[in-house]
Amino acid sequence: MENGTAVERQWTFLTNHARVLVQIARDPGIRVRDIAALCLLTERAVQRIITDLEQAGYLSHERRGRTNHYSVITSKQLRHPADAGPTVSELLATLLRQDPPKDPAAPDPAPGTAGQ
Repeated sequence: MENGTAVERQWTFLTNHARVLVQIARDPGIRVRDIAALCLLTERAVQRIITDLEQAGYLSHERRGRTNHYSVITSKQLRHPADAGPTVSELLATLLRQDPPKDPAAPDPAPGTAGQ
């Protein structure tokens, strides 16, 4: 502290990558422009983040006419060693306050075991 003023460090709990992933999970047809506005980022930053997520295998996209339709790979585990274990599905369930999205590649639970 200098001259009695405290310098406050700015930080957040979520990364911009997590914020972008959440917006795409909410609306797979969302435009980059809209993600940027919701996440308070530039369109260029969002495009870089989407590229990062695709290259790491967390996201894919399909061109539909003039728009992109995104798919989140929910079975993928979080990438940082300190976060090892939880999947993208579990992270999104927490951030979106809903049940984890069903992974189409995951086997169906045995009859009578759902919700256990």
